[in-house]
Amino acid sequence: MSGISEQERAEKSSAAMWQDDHMSQAFGMTIEAVGPGVATISMVVRKDHLNGHGSCHGGAIFTLADSAFAFACNSHNTLTVAQHCSVTFLAPGREGDRLTAVAREVTLAGRSGIYDVTVSRDDGVAIAEFRGLSRTVAGTHFEEPAA
Repeated sequence: MSGISEQERAEKSSAAMWQDDHMSQAFGMTIEAVGPGVATISMVVRKDHLNGHGSCHGGAIFTLADSAFAFACNSHNTLTVAQHCSVTFLAPGREGDRLTAVAREVTLAGRSGIYDVTVSRDDGVAIAEFRGLSRTVAGTHFEEPAA
């Protein structure tokens, strides 16, 4: 058993991932919180996130949810990738809206996990529900100290 807490493991895994997560950084995302099996990530909808209808592009919303999913499922210091993801769009996001994606682990069994992510605007309206299925692969984000 390692000499660090589950919270420390989640924070160190998150920091290691964030360093090379150029997509999330380019989208203007911010990690608000991480913990074992959970992550909260936000971004402000910019003009370059808009689609032809003047609302936040579904791909930008999906990307925000996918990033929260990634940080939640990688919080256990095991390299974990998406196996399948789906999203349901509920309401639009507009330029200037601050969107927040809250991811939580539903179940973790062996190498497979299920995670739910809700994306909301600052007014509390949920604009998307995302479900991600994860699969662990070989490796860790950092070497853990011995207990």
